[in-house]
Amino acid sequence: MLPFLNAFFFVFHTLFTLFNLTGWLFPRLRRLHLFTIGITAFSWFVLGLWYGWGYCLCTDWHWQIREAMGLHDQSPSYIHFLILKLTGLNANPEWVDVATAAGFLIGLMGTLWANFFRKHKKPERTR
Repeated sequence: MLPFLNAFFFVFHTLFTLFNLTGWLFPRLRRLHLFTIGITAFSWFVLGLWYGWGYCLCTDWHWQIREAMGLHDQSPSYIHFLILKLTGLNANPEWVDVATAAGFLIGLMGTLWANFFRKHKKPERTR
């Protein structure tokens, strides 16, 4: 079961992260994106008050699964971990954190704009 959960978290968490970056671009997905960026912010900043800034429940669970599998290769962040696993590049963790925060802010600003500040076009009437 652990190898399945490990693979699941690789796929789910990676897709969740990519969706947080881009979901606001798709009109039908904007409300869902607002929700996912909101729960990400809750995890990072509210749960982060107890567990450390940037705390992510998905990362925590994934690390626990990998440790139970005997894999002790955790990185300082999930994004750093992904870069390392997908490319073999051991990127500077501080730069990865800056890029991650910038990506989050872009996703947050995008979803706020798309959901609340964008002027909606009214459908044209046909005769």
